[in-house]
Amino acid sequence: MKSTHFVILAFLLCTLGCGSTKAIKGSVIADKNLSTKALLNAHKTASQEFNTLAARMQVKYQTPQQSQSITTSLRIQKDAIIWIKASVLGVTLSKILITPQGFAFYETVGNSYFEGDFSFISDMLGTQINFDQVQSLLLGSSILDIKPSAVTTSPVLVGQEQSSKYRVTPKKQNLNYMLSMLFNPDNFMVHQVQILQPQSQKNLLLQYGPYQEIEDDYYPTQLGILALEEQEKTSIFVRYKKIDLNPRVGFPFTIPEGYTQKSFK
Repeated sequence: MKSTHFVILAFLLCTLGCGSTKAIKGSVIADKNLSTKALLNAHKTASQEFNTLAARMQVKYQTPQQSQSITTSLRIQKDAIIWIKASVLGVTLSKILITPQGFAFYETVGNSYFEGDFSFISDMLGTQINFDQVQSLLLGSSILDIKPSAVTTSPVLVGQEQSSKYRVTPKKQNLNYMLSMLFNPDNFMVHQVQILQPQSQKNLLLQYGPYQEIEDDYYPTQLGILALEEQEKTSIFVRYKKIDLNPRVGFPFTIPEGYTQKSFK
């Protein structure tokens, strides 16, 4: 798989993480007495109450070959459509459309497009994935159906500020798909996700910044993404400029004539 695949994956990931906590009351410090089941239930209970969502972000993107800052728009019709557009100075660079039926995107630079099922995203993540899981990933929820009996949780201190978090790791790790997640103790939302694939020399790290509260739900103010594949590194930093809930939005997406279909095999 080429490093450009991780760029597309990172672009998918650099959109949104959100939710609200409606069960267990959070705290500043991770509670060592909180059970794994209670923690995961608190995370699952954190749900978004909207029909449509629109967000604008400033995205800084860097690879060994180039560095660029782009404006990105996200629109979601919950459980139905995910629409993403990247632009520079008002000029569209690319669009992505995801529905329960499949995944498509096109790029104006290079006049290319792709249409297919979720196997493309599954290959990038190294695990089978569907629309609901993509939506969960974009909304800051776990894409995996984590059973309390299959994982261990522990309070940990992370970062230079030694912030208190909950770490969740599977009891049995696949040697070529090693997962580690950190959850915030105050809102039970995702702080960090790391996926290591040693055999294919891939490392994907997502880290959400502080969350802001909008209409009783929590949304991040920033997101950092680091994708490593062999010797190539792609880094993306996202700053959320505006998030609107339940606006009237459209999802325009038509692949221009004359574009060439990409192949990622």
